[in-house]
Amino acid sequence: MVYLLLGIFALVVLLVSAQSFVNANPAVLARRIKVLCGIVLVGFGGFFTLTGRMMIGLPVAAFGLSLLGWGRLNPFSSRRTQKSGGQKSTVRSAMLEMELDHDSGEMRGFVLAGHFQGRELEDLSPDELKELWLETAADSQSRALIEAYFDRRFARWREDFEADGAEGHGGATGAGPMTYEEAYEVLGLTPNAGEAEIRAAHRRLMKRVHPDSGGSTFLAAKLNEAKDTLLRRH
Repeated sequence: MVYLLLGIFALVVLLVSAQSFVNANPAVLARRIKVLCGIVLVGFGGFFTLTGRMMIGLPVAAFGLSLLGWGRLNPFSSRRTQKSGGQKSTVRSAMLEMELDHDSGEMRGFVLAGHFQGRELEDLSPDELKELWLETAADSQSRALIEAYFDRRFARWREDFEADGAEGHGGATGAGPMTYEEAYEVLGLTPNAGEAEIRAAHRRLMKRVHPDSGGSTFLAAKLNEAKDTLLRRH
């Protein structure tokens, strides 16, 4: 009787599969085949388990459940795929504000002062970006910040820009020690963040902006300064 029921179950699955195959597009068909395979494997796993062959039944059923999307039963699932919840870091200079997305590593910029005040960097043409870069010569932090943005967006920008604007590079010095408020913004944290959160945010962001990974020396220094500033409170 058990084998008869199992045969009927397999026949029903086969008929449903045949009907789906007629009308489904390839993407939908692939998903349906995956679901059907998962159902069949769960059915066979349950059968083997109920008939005393648990060593075979349990792995088969577990694999079937993983095909059905029960990821928590999949021993190969990893917490490394978790996102940081949309956290963003903000770094400001006298002329610019930069925002770094923790998950994607995407950097966006906003002009705070100068000829292009109120504009987003993404909206500026290459010639306008070059003009803005020349304007930052009087402020070393703004120059370093926009160069960090260029490094992530344009592979060969230095060949086009630096030949016409080498003079004045460096300019004024920094604006003094980083405040606690700035440090929290740089690491994308709230003021109630603990030491473990500070260190975790620092490690995560350093992987994005470290010079060895094609990032920026300036941004890496800012992250280190923010971490040290906040850890002095703990």
